Amino acid sequence: MSLNKNTNGYIFGFALLVILVCGVLLAAVSGALSEKQQMERELERKKFILQSSLGDEISGMTKQDIAALYEKRVEEMVLDSNGKAIDGVSVNQVVLGKEYKKLEKNGTIKKGENIQLPIYLVKAENSEDVQYYVMPMFGFGLWDNIWGYAALKSDLNTLQGVVLDHKGETPGLGARITEQKVQSRYQGKTVADESGAIVSVKMEKGEGNDYSNKPHSVDGMSGATLTAVGVNNMMENYLRLYGPYIESAKQNK
Repeated sequence: MSLNKNTNGYIFGFALLVILVCGVLLAAVSGALSEKQQMERELERKKFILQSSLGDEISGMTKQDIAALYEKRVEEMVLDSNGKAIDGVSVNQVVLGKEYKKLEKNGTIKKGENIQLPIYLVKAENSEDVQYYVMPMFGFGLWDNIWGYAALKSDLNTLQGVVLDHKGETPGLGARITEQKVQSRYQGKTVADESGAIVSVKMEKGEGNDYSNKPHSVDGMSGATLTAVGVNNMMENYLRLYGPYIESAKQNK
């Protein structure tokens, strides 16, 4: 017996079959793309960590080389608000954006919240000695979220380098935080004062000024004052959050 293809039942059934087949295909493609995107995000994280600490050493490296170097030289930890390592929690389980929401506007931890802070210890070549301490940061710029990594030298005071990125800052203005020319201004600056208290490093208003003799200031970005304020708040907030670990690590040296 042949099917009547003109009936409503046949048309409905055929449409349902097409929808189901397309749904399965889309799910498969989406899953494959999601896995690839996750791998790219993971590689970018490792690249930023190495870039903030090793700088030009990773210039020209392939993705495979970056992954191998990271595996060889970087130790990962997650800290609590007291600077103590949290057992059984990996850095990939910590979402910076979610942890950021646990902070008040002044950077203090909201009452009743427990924050988790990833930290990356970059070992010296062929040694277990920690050469750099890399600390992720998260904040808000002019229009949307900004984030980055600050690498401290083994003295836990001098900045080896920073990497900054953003979601929606203005091209040619606030978006310049991604430029090496801007990020390199932080190299060699110190985050603590003579008493050892963390005072961070401030991007000053305006551009074209000389701050070579000011250890806690860097030149600003003309026309991007509010983005600079966001970067300043982010860096100060997170350096202070990492303060207990920094102090403990100094004492253990």
